[in-house]
Parts: sequence; structure tokens; C-alpha cells
Amino acid sequence: MYAHERLRMKDSPSTHTIDAARDGQRIDNYLFTRLKGVPKGLIYRLLRTGKIRVNGKKIKQTYRLQEDDEVLIPNISVSESKAHIISKSIKRKIESSTIFEDENILAINKPAGIAVHPGSKVSYGVIEVLRAIRPDASYLELVHRIDRETSGCLLIAKNKHSLNALHDLLRREGLNNEVGKNYILLVKGRWNMGEQVIDTPLQSKGQNAEVDDEKNTWKDAYTIFTPIEYYKDFTLLNAEIKTGRTHQIRMHAAQSGFPVVGDDKHGDFAFNKECRKMGFKRMFLHAAEISFHLPGNKQRTTITAPMDQELKSFIEGLDSRKDNLLN
Repeated sequence: MYAHERLRMKDSPSTHTIDAARDGQRIDNYLFTRLKGVPKGLIYRLLRTGKIRVNGKKIKQTYRLQEDDEVLIPNISVSESKAHIISKSIKRKIESSTIFEDENILAINKPAGIAVHPGSKVSYGVIEVLRAIRPDASYLELVHRIDRETSGCLLIAKNKHSLNALHDLLRREGLNNEVGKNYILLVKGRWNMGEQVIDTPLQSKGQNAEVDDEKNTWKDAYTIFTPIEYYKDFTLLNAEIKTGRTHQIRMHAAQSGFPVVGDDKHGDFAFNKECRKMGFKRMFLHAAEISFHLPGNKQRTTITAPMDQELKSFIEGLDSRKDNLLN
């Protein structure tokens, strides 16, 4: 929802000195937290035109701040602009979704249907909601992303040191298992391959695979599927991912002949329609567990997110069905 407002720039800009907590942060991410309610498009325009400067110089949106940098920011008041309004119900939903927190990391069980970042069709994401809930928090940044329609584990760093450490672990993705990610998904059909490793590059009808910019080749993607439970017309699977490609699980499942239930991009549209008639109107993909070992910690951290009642109720009702959707 948007309030019908407009932005007004005041005459005198303000200067902000970067402290150690913000050292290494991208300038655009810093500005998103500093200029709450200001549209991203305007922030990028202010960067491009040099109205926002660092140490007196025009900088790109990818510039990483350093401690003691001086950031010059125009004083912008949000009076009648497209400032996002976050409902109390959304705030309560996110606030009650916390599943882990210490001095470095916050983890939530993200509800399905809520984006992690704002975009062209959504005015706010999880990170904006968290910052609205915790206005006194000096630092809250997303560690990684999950799809809007996917529920489950989402990590937020509470300081720059933790963010850098987790990003370093994620960059070293692969078989060394620096970061473990397990998802639960329901697919169409009876999975007949047992534990199966899918390591083909991502590709789908009408869409190119992800490309490695340096090598100009498709990036590898590595998923291990393991059946959990069989139902009439469906299989409940665990997917352990060793790489973090966009839509990796959804695409690997579809390419194997077992599309994720409710996937409106890579799934079986006719089958999804039948599932909607059964009352299930979302995608059945849940980030169930994430584990990692931060430097300095004696033990590996493992965070689990239980499935919500909507997912549980759907699979609990499957065995009672007498008709077969595949016929």
C-alpha cells in the first residue's frame, strides 16, 4: 500500500561519518537504511547525478564504504511520496517468526508470500519490516535470499563482521559443505530414483541458464534429492543444495520430471490447477534448515524452521483422497 505523498528536498545537505560497523557496506545498502521511505529509484538517481557524495567525490552505487568516510546526503523529507506503509498484521507476523537470535545473527521463519526485498510490484520486503519493528537496531542486513513464495529459514546479520563472515562462507559453496541448506518440497508424481544427485546447469523453456561472467559458461548447480514420504500423486522430498542458484531446486525438480507443487513458473500448470481445487493455493517449498560454522565459534550453528500449518494440513489430507489426479 502506498500513501499519496511527494518528496521534497531541503536546501542544506547533511554529512554522516561512517563508523566501524558500516565499514565495507555498499553505499546503496547504507542509503536504504539511512533514507527510509525514499524510493530506491530516487536514491540511485541521486548517486548517478552526484548529489550524494563520499569524501567530496561522486561515487558509484557499488562503492564500499570505509570507516571514517564522510557521506554527504541531501536532506529529503517524505511528505506526500510513495512511502511504503507496513500493516500491523505484517509486523506481528514477522515479529513472531523469530526462530533464532544471538548477538550476531537473527533468523526468522519467513512466511510465504512476503518478499525479502522490495521490488517493482512490492513496496517493502522482510528487511524493511524488521527495521520498522526494530527502529533502534543499528544494523540489520540480509545474509541471503529466498523466493517470495518460499517459506522458511532466512538469516539477517546484526553487524558487519557477521555479514562478511557468512558471505565468505556462501562464496565458498560446493561439496565442502561450508553452509548446509536443506529444503522440504512436495512434487507431482511418485519419485522413483531414491537419493538422487542432480548436477546439471540450470536451464528451462524460454530461459537461459545462469552464466559465469568470467568464463562465459553456464554455472554448475548441485542438488541432492531424497524422498521422505510417498502419497497418491505426490512425493515429499528433502533437497540439500550445495550451490545457491536462482530457482535451483524448482528447476532441477522440473527437469527431473517431478515439478514442485504450486510452482507457477517451472511447474505443471494443469496439475497446479487441480491442487488449487483441493484448497492449496501456494508453492510447496520450504527452507527447513540452515547450518554453518562461523569463525571463532566452537560449535557449528544449526537453525531449523518448522513447516507452517498450511503445508502440514495439505499433506495430512493427501492419503484420504480416493481419486487420482494423474489419471
